[in-house]
Amino acid sequence: MENNFSLLSLFSGRDLMTLFVSLLLVFASILSWMIIIEKIRLWRFQKRNPVSVKKEDNLETIVDKLIRPFDKNLWFLSMVSYVAPFIGLFGTVWGVMDSFASIGVNQSVSIGVIAPGLAVALGTTALGLIVAVPAAIAYNVFAKKSDDLYDKLDESVKELKHK
Repeated sequence: MENNFSLLSLFSGRDLMTLFVSLLLVFASILSWMIIIEKIRLWRFQKRNPVSVKKEDNLETIVDKLIRPFDKNLWFLSMVSYVAPFIGLFGTVWGVMDSFASIGVNQSVSIGVIAPGLAVALGTTALGLIVAVPAAIAYNVFAKKSDDLYDKLDESVKELKHK
């Protein structure tokens, strides 16, 4: 008996829907990692060159303008962290339906009939979680850092207004 298991076949499956779900998740992961790397670079730059408020700045709008780059694209990380597991779950449901369809076509309930569809189903579930977990962690870390910076800049504005 020959075993033709491969990691690629786990995510590409035997049909277009599984391939589409996997490609969508991979695309979301690539975009998420691009944002994560951008944020890491931005926060490293911030550490070396701290953002500050000056007396000559427009104190009514400066905090929002200064914080904007730190908040940019965080919405995408949040969305991916919430949606990717559901997209993976959709792939799971699709794989299970494929397994049941195979049972109907083959009129057999052997492991050889069920296993390929279930393996693909579990593969898309895993892929959904692989995409969601880093996005969720990054979103929470960067949102907290951004909120802390906002509070610090807001305090600076309040001090400058009272002087």
